Amino acid sequence: MPLTTVARGRVFDWSHAVGRGAARGTGFNYIQGMCLGKNGVLYTTNRGNENNFGMHANKVQLGGPGEEELLHDFYEYGEGDGNSTWPFGIAVDEGRDRVYCSDEWANTISVFDTGGKFISKFGKTGSGDGELLRPAGLAVEKNGNVIVADSGNNRLQVFSPDGKFVAKCGGPGKGPGQFDQPWGITLDKDGNIWVADWNNHRVQKLSSQGKFLTSIGSFGKSEKPEGSFAVTIFGPYISGESEKAGHPRTDQFNHPTDVAIDSDGDIYVCDWGNHRVCVFDPEGGPITTLIGDAHVLPEDRCLLRDFDGYSSYVDREDFPIKSGRVHDEIGRI
Repeated sequence: MPLTTVARGRVFDWSHAVGRGAARGTGFNYIQGMCLGKNGVLYTTNRGNENNFGMHANKVQLGGPGEEELLHDFYEYGEGDGNSTWPFGIAVDEGRDRVYCSDEWANTISVFDTGGKFISKFGKTGSGDGELLRPAGLAVEKNGNVIVADSGNNRLQVFSPDGKFVAKCGGPGKGPGQFDQPWGITLDKDGNIWVADWNNHRVQKLSSQGKFLTSIGSFGKSEKPEGSFAVTIFGPYISGESEKAGHPRTDQFNHPTDVAIDSDGDIYVCDWGNHRVCVFDPEGGPITTLIGDAHVLPEDRCLLRDFDGYSSYVDREDFPIKSGRVHDEIGRI
């Protein structure tokens, strides 16, 4: 993103990139999901390539530029307990020493301790209660229950910490509280559930009981303006005269993949098809868009916010995680 973006009393400062394109170590390989633990510890799931070399989850201690440290690799490719075929979502419950990972192929949720030791798994293929089809994003409630974006079944399911079915909400459709391939999910400080409703091109807010509260977004995509050129094969498009990207409004999405909420309630949406992060105030009012260096954010997949004011998103073309800090106009975090 530009070094500094100022909008509606917020200042978004570029910090640095974390990692590189690598199958192991502090690098990343097609990240599908990520979450933050305490003290700047990052957990990610990596899909890897066709040779499965990079398929795993890793735990990395963040630091200043070039100072990250690998703590653990786990959830490697394979069919046995503790292994994965298509890793996707990841969530951490450090108070209970648990890390949860979803496998989009095996339709299971694997449970590890925070050191990467396998504990158990739950879920099986199907559409009944407790059954899963292409599970995606994960979130852990304060009581330890795990919310799963059951993407192929167009619903959310809630499980106890030991994997027992608790509740469900949603169903296929375009109406309030319905989903078309939900992907990323997160919780705000009040326990409300935010869902990136991928194929409905919106983000929905539900109560902790699964009741629909509100939604943000409608479909909109980058169009090629006359006399412009594509920065990448995906876009966006830059005019040679104005050097401005041809993006839709902040509240128009093209297959949003993830959502995050900061401690002030501001909302961050990964607008995957439009190659940007869209930022909203707690009431859903547009603040700004972050579109990356040279007006490009290629296929951003997931994002997170921590309580020190840092935001991070995944640049799927270049593999590093890019981080920035947000503060108000007089410099307070």
